[in-house]
Amino acid sequence: MFRIFASVAGLLLLSACVTPATQQKPTKPAASQEEMKAAQEAFQLRSVSKKFKRKIAIGRFSNETRYGKTFLRDGDQDPLGKQASDMLSARLIESGGFLVFERPDISKLKEEAKLTGQDMNLIGVDALILGSVTEFGRATEGQTGFFSSTKRQRAHSKVDIRLVDPKTGYVFFSATGAGESSSEVGNVAGFGNRAGYDSTLNDKAIGAAVNDVINDLIAKLDERPWKTDILKLEGNRIFITGGQRQGIKAGDELYILKSGETIKSSQSGFDITLPPTRIATMQIQGSFGENETNEGSYGVITEGRVPANEITSLFVSDSMN
Repeated sequence: MFRIFASVAGLLLLSACVTPATQQKPTKPAASQEEMKAAQEAFQLRSVSKKFKRKIAIGRFSNETRYGKTFLRDGDQDPLGKQASDMLSARLIESGGFLVFERPDISKLKEEAKLTGQDMNLIGVDALILGSVTEFGRATEGQTGFFSSTKRQRAHSKVDIRLVDPKTGYVFFSATGAGESSSEVGNVAGFGNRAGYDSTLNDKAIGAAVNDVINDLIAKLDERPWKTDILKLEGNRIFITGGQRQGIKAGDELYILKSGETIKSSQSGFDITLPPTRIATMQIQGSFGENETNEGSYGVITEGRVPANEITSLFVSDSMN
């Protein structure tokens, strides 16, 4: 009787070696409470500062891997590349910091505009995003014992993106994001889960790769200093583009500057703009508009003079340079 009990105990110990991996215990945060509080206060200060919403568009996002090549549709764009493009677009819109314009399906929008008898009012963007899925793969691993077995499915993905100046075609930023997702199931003595092919791992791996690159992308786009244009001048009263959604509020003091001369460099071939000159100061009295595409603000000139015939060469900023 003792031998039978010992044999069963030994088999159970062997089967335990291939049971699913246990979850790791949560670790203590590396930052102290004081450091986290300081970081939170810094973020809050940044969130209330003036923020110019850059106009961006995703021009092309392709699949450069062999995965999914036999399931091509919608012309030259396959599902994997289109999925990555849609995920990136959704993340940028959710951030609330950008005006995202459609480019991959612009032909369909033009056709729809013709049906309504109107022409599309296409707006140029500040930056064009080009990207591709450069790596994608899946793997299945497993272990089998006397009384138990495990199965682990894993998917990994890598995306590369570039930011391009649409006026010159110059690539001024590039970044790479990588992501991985996995699932694991097991059974003992015939009891437990039996997993089939998990297609959701593909979506999660691509989403993780996009999330990995989005922070660097947003940080680069946020480097642009805030400035806006003058809509109209009525005596001492002035109207500008941008309102509460860009952080403008009543009582704010803004500077009116004249753009510096633009000169083409014989060395680089690029246009170089000289520093601007401050000509006046204004104070915001209120804002108007329904959303970020039609909002504006108005105020009065408190110092200096603004020539009405030169407002096209002027701009407004919260900085004097």
